[in-house]
Formats: sequence, C-alpha cells, structure tokens
Amino acid sequence: MSWQEFVTRYRVGDVVDGVVTKQVPFGSFVETDGHTGLAYQQVWPVDARVSVRIVAIDTDRERFSVEAA
Repeated sequence: MSWQEFVTRYRVGDVVDGVVTKQVPFGSFVETDGHTGLAYQQVWPVDARVSVRIVAIDTDRERFSVEAA
C-alpha cells in the first residue's frame, strides 16, 4: 500500500495489527500494510504479531507512532 493510501485509510486512534520487525534501545518497530511505525518504550520480540493504536502520523516525514492497544 502506498503512503498516500495508508494515511487515507488510517487515523490517529485506529487499532491495527502488525509484526515487530526490529528492536532498538528506545522501542520496537512494527510493520503494518507495508509501513513501519515506532512504538516508543515498548519491547516485543522480533516477529511477534501485535495489536497497536496509532498515536501520531507525520505525513511530511512519512512516519507514524504507535502504542500497545
């Protein structure tokens, strides 16, 4: 899905399912529909399937942030 389709489909507050792709010292990256969002201060194992809530979308930088749902 393109970034434009992603921001048209999802809004802040939406709960989405994703897969953890990477852990970093400050959180975990979660991929959903081909785009990766950062879950600050959340630690999940790589490849874990998780439900997350979108808390911010930065359309200019094509980034989004999530938290545990």
